[in-house]
Amino acid sequence: MKIYDWHIAPNPRRVHIYLAEKGLHIPLVEVGEGFVLKQDYRDKFPQAMVPLLELDDGTTIGECMAICRYFEALHPDPPLFGTDPMSSAQITCWENRANEEGIMAVGEVFRNTHPEFADRGLPGSAEKIPQNAALVERGKARVNRFFQKIDGQLSNNQFLAGDTYSAADITGLCAVDFGGWIEMGPEDKFGEQFPNVRRWHKEVSSRPSAKA
Repeated sequence: MKIYDWHIAPNPRRVHIYLAEKGLHIPLVEVGEGFVLKQDYRDKFPQAMVPLLELDDGTTIGECMAICRYFEALHPDPPLFGTDPMSSAQITCWENRANEEGIMAVGEVFRNTHPEFADRGLPGSAEKIPQNAALVERGKARVNRFFQKIDGQLSNNQFLAGDTYSAADITGLCAVDFGGWIEMGPEDKFGEQFPNVRRWHKEVSSRPSAKA
């Protein structure tokens, strides 16, 4: 069993943190070279996305939360996806929001501004897709709305999905830290208007898993 990894990217980091919270140690195979995936990895897995879990029988599981759900079924303690239907639903809700409204919004800005991603406007595509300047401002607006949304949620909750740390906080932390790549993180001037995010970010960042 091994995980194909790209240590600088936010999505593999979600799995790193999850595994650290579980106390699991899975071998990692680095497949990134700077801002590019290695050619042999792209040849073997044309999907060209990370992280990717490969089991001993050759079966592969892509997408970080699918990987985490797999390990959750094998190692349910400590629970990171809820303990009952309501907590599970809330965690799924806020984890999805953190990914779709946070990570993907930051990625929209990053991919359309960073020179290393010229002609790489969409992840995992072998086809050249040019950067689109019109998406930059839209992406920044999306990030701002995401911060507003989670700041409101955190005004009445210790963590994103309630009073228990969960997978939602893992994705939320990676989304917020990824925002720092475009100067829209909690430590930037931008973050000063979101006190609840800053409080939560300090708390979840102090967990040993966040440094894993």
